[in-house]
Amino acid sequence: MAYIHVYTGNGKGKSTAAFGLAVRAHYAGMKIYIGQFVRDMAYHETQIAGELDNILIEQLGRGCYLDRNPDQKDVDAAEAGLERCGKFLASGEYQMVILDELTIALYFKLITKEQILQVLRGRHPDTEVVITGRYAPDWLIEEADLVTEMQEVKHYYAGQGVEARDGIER
Repeated sequence: MAYIHVYTGNGKGKSTAAFGLAVRAHYAGMKIYIGQFVRDMAYHETQIAGELDNILIEQLGRGCYLDRNPDQKDVDAAEAGLERCGKFLASGEYQMVILDELTIALYFKLITKEQILQVLRGRHPDTEVVITGRYAPDWLIEEADLVTEMQEVKHYYAGQGVEARDGIER
């Protein structure tokens, strides 16, 4: 049986945990797809796709929303990305599908609860799902089989004038 994992909270390590699961799944002979909903550029961790042939990573978003409000192009990108991920989830071709920062796209109302539930409930029964991002809503936590909340205790940017993402009012 494949499970739904959620890694949420205001602490660091959510995407890192998901990438760690991807590496572990790769070495277990699984095929992994990672769709990154907010990121629009290749960060260092995306280099594993070039090193590990069972991992496909795609950036599905238009970047971070710290310095701008999302617009219709962001909605379109998130909806198209979720549709693409839904096809991978339903196909059975990938044994693990990671929806990185999906909860951020939800928080900013780029996609809806109904769209996410449709994709999750339409997945192949052998496909493990990993969802990351802050602000996981109660309904998603209820839908998941495993939920880990990363809690910030101390951060190297604290007190340096770097605004935390949790300070965003929507």
